[in-house]
Amino acid sequence: MGNLTGVSDDNDAPRPAAPSPAALARLAPTRPSTAPAPEPPAAVGDHSASAAFGRVDEQGRVFVREDGGEREVGSYPDATPEEALQYFARKYDELYASAALLHQRLDSPEVSAKEIADGLTSLREHSEQPNVVGDLPALAKLVAEIDEGLATKRREEQAHRAEAKRQATLEREAIVEEAEQIAAQPVEKVQWKQSTTRMRELLQEWKAHQRGRVRLDKDVENALWKRFSRSRNGFDKTRRAHFARLEQVRGEVKQVKLGLVEEAERLSTSTDWNATAGAFKRLMSQWRAAGRAGRSDDDRLWQRFRTAQDHFFNAKDEQAAIEDESYRGNLEVKEGLLQEARALLPVKDLERTKAALRDIQERWEAAGKVPRADIDRMEKGMRRVEQTVRDAEEKKWSATDPEKSDRAASMVTQLQSRIGELEEEAAAAEAEGDQSSATKLREQQRSHQMLLDQARKGLDEFGG
Repeated sequence: MGNLTGVSDDNDAPRPAAPSPAALARLAPTRPSTAPAPEPPAAVGDHSASAAFGRVDEQGRVFVREDGGEREVGSYPDATPEEALQYFARKYDELYASAALLHQRLDSPEVSAKEIADGLTSLREHSEQPNVVGDLPALAKLVAEIDEGLATKRREEQAHRAEAKRQATLEREAIVEEAEQIAAQPVEKVQWKQSTTRMRELLQEWKAHQRGRVRLDKDVENALWKRFSRSRNGFDKTRRAHFARLEQVRGEVKQVKLGLVEEAERLSTSTDWNATAGAFKRLMSQWRAAGRAGRSDDDRLWQRFRTAQDHFFNAKDEQAAIEDESYRGNLEVKEGLLQEARALLPVKDLERTKAALRDIQERWEAAGKVPRADIDRMEKGMRRVEQTVRDAEEKKWSATDPEKSDRAASMVTQLQSRIGELEEEAAAAEAEGDQSSATKLREQQRSHQMLLDQARKGLDEFGG
């Protein structure tokens, strides 16, 4: 083992430099340990109290007490016994300080177990039978505590790694499960743009996990990747098949709509107004039922279809405007006939009113068409007059209907009979002292009397 002190036993060796504790353990200051290591013996000025654990003989050799005896640790040429003893005592203090600092770093989460282990290895190399003067059992105890602390730190790091791996596994599983859910969607419910984008995002999340500090077990990662890859490939296959079918369907729809456009363009110059208007209505229904081609094709074909349709209906409206102008005279005639018909109301003499209305209706038909904007107004006006006359005729018939008169008379007779029965029953109940039943019967009697009064009024209308 190398000489920690750097001092040769040969008297002609050069004066050594002090060893660096940082070189021994690669240590840096950190927060204090929750269980600080014991401090080495205090020094007074340049005098180290560790010197109490050694001596210097007459030949200048320095010894340290160890295991009930003593061991020679070296010599310090050209120095007094005190200087030699202090030199080796300070070496102990530096070594102990390095061990104490390593002990403190055990509690620092920023310092890994590997760093502690490397520092401990270096420390052991210099603390096994070191050429120093000091409390060697205390140093050995401190090294042992560091060893125990290292074991604990390794267990903690192992637990942390296991938890981090568990969490990373859960996150990977979440990525896989979401990918499987996306891939399992029914084709008719898939929102392709959103789902495709999300699949790409999940792949980037997977890659970010792979680049992360936590590594999964190879078998676990391979199994998850197979599931993830299977979902992505399945979704991509379904997407390609869907859009292939969609492209095929859109091509078929395009051909159907192209046929409708060509038919509309053929009809656009027709002057068979009513029949062609119906044909355009059917074409529009077929257009809606055809489905969608690609957006650009749909827009282009619709523009042609609408242009043809507008051409026809604009021409139809122009022709209708010409015809409407020619019907202005007919409108004036029918306005007068409508006023004449309204003058027949209210109906006083039904037969004379019916005869006058028939004459007006004949002249109405002979007057011909009116402008389209006035058709509804004129027709509704004449229908109201005609309905009023029909209502008067119906009322007269109802008043003279023999069957209704007989039914009214029968109703009066039945009600009179029932009222008499109720009177007798109520009187009998009162005689027996059953006031509750008598009250109910009197109520029924009053209700039947009200019905009888109404029936008699109806019978009077029939002249009964």
